[in-house]
Amino acid sequence: MNRSPRSSSLPRRLALAALGVTLSSAAAQPAAPPPGPHGIDAAAMDPAVKPGNDFFTYANGAWLKATEIPPDRRRWGSFSVLAAESEQRSRTLLEEAARASSPPGSDERKVGDYYATYLDVAALDRLGLAPLKPVLDRIRGVKDRKALARLLGEQLRADVDPLNRARFHTSRLFGLWVSPGFNTPGRNGAYLLQGGLGMPDRAYYLDASPRMADIRSAYQAHVAAMLGLAGIADGAAKAARILALETKIARVHTSRDEAEEVLKANNPWKLSEFSTRAKGLDWPVFFQAAGLDSQGTIIVWETGAVTGEAALMASEPLDTWKEYLTYQAIDRRARVLPARFVEEWYAFHAKVLTGVPQAPERWKQAVEATDAALGDALGQIYVRRYFPPESKAQLQAMVRNIIAAFAQRIDRLDWMSAETRAKAKQKLSTLYVGVGYPDRWVDYGGLSVVPGDALGNVERAELFEYRRSLAQLAKPVDLTEWWMTPQTVNAVNLPLQNAMNFPAAILRPPFFDPGATAAVNYGAIGQVIGHEISHSFDDQGAQFDAQGQLRDWWTPEDMAHFKAAAARLVAQFDAYHPFPDLAVNGKLTLSENIADLAGLSATHDAWLMSLGGSPAPVVQGFTGEQQFFIANAQTWRSKQREASLRQQVITDGHAPAQYRALTVRNLDAWYPAFDVQPGQTLYLAPPDRVRIW
Repeated sequence: MNRSPRSSSLPRRLALAALGVTLSSAAAQPAAPPPGPHGIDAAAMDPAVKPGNDFFTYANGAWLKATEIPPDRRRWGSFSVLAAESEQRSRTLLEEAARASSPPGSDERKVGDYYATYLDVAALDRLGLAPLKPVLDRIRGVKDRKALARLLGEQLRADVDPLNRARFHTSRLFGLWVSPGFNTPGRNGAYLLQGGLGMPDRAYYLDASPRMADIRSAYQAHVAAMLGLAGIADGAAKAARILALETKIARVHTSRDEAEEVLKANNPWKLSEFSTRAKGLDWPVFFQAAGLDSQGTIIVWETGAVTGEAALMASEPLDTWKEYLTYQAIDRRARVLPARFVEEWYAFHAKVLTGVPQAPERWKQAVEATDAALGDALGQIYVRRYFPPESKAQLQAMVRNIIAAFAQRIDRLDWMSAETRAKAKQKLSTLYVGVGYPDRWVDYGGLSVVPGDALGNVERAELFEYRRSLAQLAKPVDLTEWWMTPQTVNAVNLPLQNAMNFPAAILRPPFFDPGATAAVNYGAIGQVIGHEISHSFDDQGAQFDAQGQLRDWWTPEDMAHFKAAAARLVAQFDAYHPFPDLAVNGKLTLSENIADLAGLSATHDAWLMSLGGSPAPVVQGFTGEQQFFIANAQTWRSKQREASLRQQVITDGHAPAQYRALTVRNLDAWYPAFDVQPGQTLYLAPPDRVRIW
């Protein structure tokens, strides 16, 4: 779903095979709740705007005019408000844990010590660069290419983003992802991924526009500044060489569009093949240092990048690689170094890249860092305090309804063959859904948290997660494993597991309100649920069968129809221009756009069927249909800084929020609900409305 919709007693997580497709009653919904928090946010709307001309502004216009983005945020909206609530709740829990006398080695002691140590900026200033010295000495001691390969292998980490599927980013030369194998759904596989860039995407290095040229100049100055702060001489010349090397890495990187094509990522290489297929890097030394030398094969997601980056290992001067690794080591750990490093890090990565003028308060940085290192430990405390069982039960009922509606939509598809339909419904019936929190938590017994050693704690946490990933390679696939923490405001579909996660923190108003009408809840959190269900059948998810295996289970005719409809959705989003010089990339955002469209359609069906034939109550003067669509548009409520929005359009598989709210153009029911007529900006004639599922 993504943050701006692209980880107590533990009740069993839902298994959809046990849920069936029977619709639940809506009797628990009040007939007509009072206006205010139980309805749509009418005060946020701009009734002067015609819904058919700009539905996003109609639903959110007053809010857009009155709202300022907080100075430490790149965007602000419905997701951000909930994220801030979760952040504040986590702070409360962490401060309590830091003050408590929990037993040594307990999860509560670890999260408390990690948080308190990260907060102690005075200690970081006293320590200076001393905690980083072993890493810098290790780089300085590299004498030849074999030693370089060994160092790179030792530094390999599972620091990629698994929630964005093919869109991984790591500043290390390569990243590791462990997940069910494309061709072996019952067994985990190791995926090797492109990395090595200090900026978000290859476009930041290769785009010739003046705007990008200015960012490159700022990046080079930032690299020089970081080296200078570390007392490294000749920083300007070294920064120029580092930028030149990263530019060469960017040239061999696979584009975001191409990385989305899962079939192109299915490249299992035997370890013995790497030395001939990607010459330049001493792969046996690399894999041994990385702990991967016992693997029979590794799946190479971007073959061109791995081949190209390996070649650069041989062609570029050893000293340049050492300068590059020195800078990356400093920049990667800047936020647990003295204040001057923290300030410089945010000056570039936040202010230049995303337009955020002010660094977040240190407690916010500490919450984020603790969540990244000990997310499940914090999550257990979080759900005990903040997630009532009643909310879980109500959400489970909604999940059942929306799955049932999706199944009925599959039955009504006149273009789909019986063969494909049967396999689609099999996949739907075996979809595994986690609501609130996982059944099994990560065991942090092997992670040492040392009070007073902030940088060491970060290093040990990353190494712990890497070793935990390696350990998964020797275990059967756990289809119920969570990839989000309960305190995360997001949701995710996992095609390789045929599973979904809905964390507790997103199950709050404005997405979910136990006292709201069915129309409001289905339009808001129902769309989130429908969206994630639909990811199993988007352009990527549709390539995986009920067991999570990458294979073609469609008839050729059905796939041709699906691709034709998807192409029309690509064209629809290609036409949206947040800036005169930059358009939404309909191909890059296709998966999310399909999920928005299919999810909203199925959720609308589920809401209607949940009424059991009774009329929806009119609340605040709005019909049920109007409540449903306005509630949905208000979940997309968002304001974003220009630099951040530009970065999103270039790098993110999720279209900007204001365009995702326009998915309603493709639903027939939206038109009579708001009397949308031909000639209005958003009007689409019935044949032009995109229908996929």
